[in-house]
Amino acid sequence: MVDLRAKPFHLDDDAVTWVEETFESLTLEEKIGQLFINLNVSFDEGYLDNIVSNFHVGGIRYMGANSKTVQDHIRYAQSKAKVPLLVASNPEMGGAGSADDGTLVATHLSAGSHPDKSIARQMGRVAGRETAAMGCNWAFAPIVDIHYNWRNTVISTRSFGNTPDVVIERAKEYFDGISESNTVCAMKHFPGDGIDERDQHVVTSYNTLGYDEWNASYGRVYRELIDHGVQSIMIGHIGAPELSKHYRPGMTDADILPATLAPELLNDLLREELGFNGLILTDASMMIGMTQAMKRKDLVPAAIAAGCDMFLFFRDADEDFRYMLDGYRTGVITEERLRDAVLRILALKASLGLHVTPREELVPGPEALSVIGSSEHHTIAAEIADKTVTLVKDTQGNLPLTPKTHKRIRLYGISGQADFTGTDPSGYLEVAREELEKAGFEVHVFKNAKQRAAEGEENVYFHTVMADEANEHYAEKYDAAIVFANVTGFAQEASIRITWSTPMAAEIPWYVTEIPTVFVSLAQPNHLIDVPMVKTMIHAHAPSREAIAATVEKIQGLSEFTGTFNENVWCDTFGTRL
Repeated sequence: MVDLRAKPFHLDDDAVTWVEETFESLTLEEKIGQLFINLNVSFDEGYLDNIVSNFHVGGIRYMGANSKTVQDHIRYAQSKAKVPLLVASNPEMGGAGSADDGTLVATHLSAGSHPDKSIARQMGRVAGRETAAMGCNWAFAPIVDIHYNWRNTVISTRSFGNTPDVVIERAKEYFDGISESNTVCAMKHFPGDGIDERDQHVVTSYNTLGYDEWNASYGRVYRELIDHGVQSIMIGHIGAPELSKHYRPGMTDADILPATLAPELLNDLLREELGFNGLILTDASMMIGMTQAMKRKDLVPAAIAAGCDMFLFFRDADEDFRYMLDGYRTGVITEERLRDAVLRILALKASLGLHVTPREELVPGPEALSVIGSSEHHTIAAEIADKTVTLVKDTQGNLPLTPKTHKRIRLYGISGQADFTGTDPSGYLEVAREELEKAGFEVHVFKNAKQRAAEGEENVYFHTVMADEANEHYAEKYDAAIVFANVTGFAQEASIRITWSTPMAAEIPWYVTEIPTVFVSLAQPNHLIDVPMVKTMIHAHAPSREAIAATVEKIQGLSEFTGTFNENVWCDTFGTRL
């Protein structure tokens, strides 16, 4: 049973009364609707009227747009809701990801890649300011996964690091920073990602640690963050065979379900053993890690019956609402389970003060948007980039490179595919060119076969490109090569590696034996598995102008590298340290 007065809700008598009276005032359909968080895929008012008024959702998240569009959208949604809405965003990197014009402050990994723990607090502080300005009140962050497996790329940049200590320390800092705004957090992804190398967006993954190992690592993280006051926990579509069998002796491998559908993990472990009293929500319900477990009509109510309080995203609103209602009417969801879930939802809203805030004040006015992408926030991003850009190795002593010593730069860009965020994965290259030219370098940008063909060049083939690029005159034309890699794109593949533009592509660092070569990663920390031949590797963490500018400055020796890295960068592979 939920304790409305205890951590993390801390409700007073008036708030408890509001929760209880509101629950009693809701129809069955309205109670069922509160269980859902909709992904708003349209900014049309008619669409919102349907979702908010007909399906009575308890929360919303929205697709990307500029901050004014988002704020107007949230304001309209709140005006239509009978019960004030939880409005979620994904501010994992600051304001970026929550609005197109938000500030990319840092990644979780960069916030864990310097001794200064306050970096994570600054990231959370900016995230809170920018999302609250739009009317958001719920952050799907911090990420408290531990990046044990270097092959895991879904959290490689989204984890603070590869030890419980750094994750705990930085997650608390992030939480404290974002809590300065009227924002609650949903840490993720219980029972913990980073053991398996696969991505739950496309397959169920597994945390295979034994009970004692889990308790000493992920369990410790969750205990400390729960004690610190985190209000909600997002459950990953991650199975935990050893944990499930610990609580259900005799369970077979075939019985193992992702945590979102596993009562032994949600109730026996999270509620009872870890003592979590707050709200539990599923990760996105269209992820294959969940949908491969059972039929949709069964899994929708099964998630609530197992112990989740909210269900993240309709696939089809009519269908999923009907499935949930049928699950209640057939006894899959008991009256007690429904009451407990809805009370927690209302309690989270009351803990934010939504119940006493005038409806017209739930969303700030347009003037609040001035904080988004502000010069102050970009200054913070620049300061963090200066601290966290990391020199992984320079075994050949290639640095520094300056316009006086290495004027002519051959610039290569390696991009991943665009993921569901729609971010241009190649926009960084123009920024890199601009920053290098600003520093005084003469920059020659490489174009691969596909790019040349797109520009109208005929009879272009990877052999012709290689013949043009790789010849005895290469070192006569260029003084150094710099490679920027922005290989991103989770949710579409089980893992992410460099995919070269063509077979034996001319951008692959064959040229390391010809001229000094610097490889800069703007995302993944595991690129040495694919480019072990490079002797100088820099991890800049993000494709932001601030990170690229700091990198160019450090390449010239104008400021020191002070960022740190963990052992994952070596990919547990021979040759990467050379």
